[in-house]
Amino acid sequence: MLKILVTYAVQGEFTEIKWPDVEVYYVRTGIGKVKSAFHLSEAIQQVKPDIVINQGTAGTINHQVGDVFVCRHFVDRDMHIRECNKRMLDKLGISREEALERYICQHWTESATCNTGDSFLTELTDIEGDVVDMEAYAQAFVCRAKEIPFISVKYVSDVIGQNSVKHWEDRLEDARAGLSHFFNVLKESI
Repeated sequence: MLKILVTYAVQGEFTEIKWPDVEVYYVRTGIGKVKSAFHLSEAIQQVKPDIVINQGTAGTINHQVGDVFVCRHFVDRDMHIRECNKRMLDKLGISREEALERYICQHWTESATCNTGDSFLTELTDIEGDVVDMEAYAQAFVCRAKEIPFISVKYVSDVIGQNSVKHWEDRLEDARAGLSHFFNVLKESI
């Protein structure tokens, strides 16, 4: 039976996944890259999953609140060496073929980029990617090091520069409903 480890940063982002013929385990990682990497590493050691799925909220500049992105590429916005970041972007992404080998993601054709940093962005800035969060890059890094496929599913909860913190807090319930809908629709195609 396939083992899936689902990560989420805060309780308000938790969405239960009920798929046939899989064992699902959950770990709340906390906010930020260090906590996230630590708690994920501990959970991987205990669960020994076949795949890790990160679910949660994200901000954006170019998209709409309510959009859901399947991220396969990750950027560390705290690492200010642009060339190194570009190499890591390719290195940390999971290929569709890797996910197919694990029999779970054949219907996920999207390939968004998640920009991760240890600060909650409230002002427009020059960022690379479709969405921004505070954990996914660190989790992708851990999974790549342990050779475990990793996907991050992000619900856009706020538009950066438009009262982002308040909108994020107000949209947690919508995010849970949007993520639950996404995973339920996906369940029908598995």
